[in-house]
Amino acid sequence: MSFKSEHLVSAAAGEQCTVAVHDSGLKIFLCPRKGYSTSYAIFGTHYGSIDTEFALGDGELQRVPEGIAHFLEHKLFEGEDGDAFEKYAVTGASANAYTSFDRTCYLFSCSDRFYENLDILLDFVSSPYFTPETVNKEQGIIGQEIKMYEDVPDWRVLFNLFRIMYHEHPVKIEIAGTVESIAKITDKTLYDCYNTFYDPSNMFLCICGDFDEEKVLAAVEKRIKPRPHEAIRRSEFSEPDSIVKDYTEQEMAVSIPLFVAGIKDNVMKTGKTAVQTVATELLMELVAGKISPLYARLLEKGLINNNFSTEYFYGHGYSALLFEGESKDPKAVADEIKAELLSVASGNIDKELFSDAKRKLYGREIRRFGDAEETVGVFVDCAVEGHMPYDRLSAFNKLTAEDIVKRAAELDLSCFALSVIRPKSLS
Repeated sequence: MSFKSEHLVSAAAGEQCTVAVHDSGLKIFLCPRKGYSTSYAIFGTHYGSIDTEFALGDGELQRVPEGIAHFLEHKLFEGEDGDAFEKYAVTGASANAYTSFDRTCYLFSCSDRFYENLDILLDFVSSPYFTPETVNKEQGIIGQEIKMYEDVPDWRVLFNLFRIMYHEHPVKIEIAGTVESIAKITDKTLYDCYNTFYDPSNMFLCICGDFDEEKVLAAVEKRIKPRPHEAIRRSEFSEPDSIVKDYTEQEMAVSIPLFVAGIKDNVMKTGKTAVQTVATELLMELVAGKISPLYARLLEKGLINNNFSTEYFYGHGYSALLFEGESKDPKAVADEIKAELLSVASGNIDKELFSDAKRKLYGREIRRFGDAEETVGVFVDCAVEGHMPYDRLSAFNKLTAEDIVKRAAELDLSCFALSVIRPKSLS
């Protein structure tokens, strides 16, 4: 078989896996676990909603309609020989797909007939079939989906934030695009994007469960063929460091205000390593995680509830620290978060709290490898971000409290923005 493979072992996680690369360039992450009742697989591509401008090799950049990656995801299930969901209904597998800002993934989970299900997955993702008639039909379906999300407060509060944080970057555009943008999609543009981004060299296969590695590699060898390809050149995005404005609000049918506060992180918008991403997540845990003094104070004052959470949101050309939840006074919460970040940046960090936060996130990372679906999620992150499966575990061992202070000091709080969804007024 035409593979280069590496066997990896993590003593800390008590886990091992195989990372292989097929002659086609397809990256393969395998974690066989004998006796597991459910196997989980993802076949995906490093292609998402932000990839609206690209070129092959030295060719000219071409621009395609917003929402086309998501549109492609929908259309691939419908093949010339039938619908992939119908095939999975016969095998009893649970199948789905999703598109995010930087990836598109097709997945299934099953308790038996694994190799049959794997063959269906490799086959339909590798066999595009688009016609003007089917594209026109899908435009109506996705148009309704887009309109539906206009009424989802959690969705609106997030994208309202992105629109005041980002001037040009397409991360501010909703993943499904707009009704107007998807109306421009044709079968030709779908094939153009498919042939560019669904090249095996830009794709990955990630599996965890009860399977035989050699049989999986044989299935890949059967379905995936090397082909001539040119490197994909993605837009570099001429995004200013500043934000558009620092506040936006909208009224919707909610009982308590929703908010997302975010810091546009210009230092880390390109080339993030596992150590840098872990350091940022650890900073956020120290500042506003559930073990932090700030979290306890905000909860005691009734300014947040148990729905409060943090997320480090990043990808090609964008990076932001997000703090989200429900509050009767979102601006007060935002002010408290900024004050805490400034405090850490000035060197005020509790060493014992740092150790506790580090242990908590390290333990959470290890627990991800105890679940088949979570393990596959780790593999997908590695494929898209260019890390290896146990890099994040190693990163925790390298971090010191001084690293967290330095990370906090890199943040520009003039790039702090707040989005709020308020209850509709009674008038």
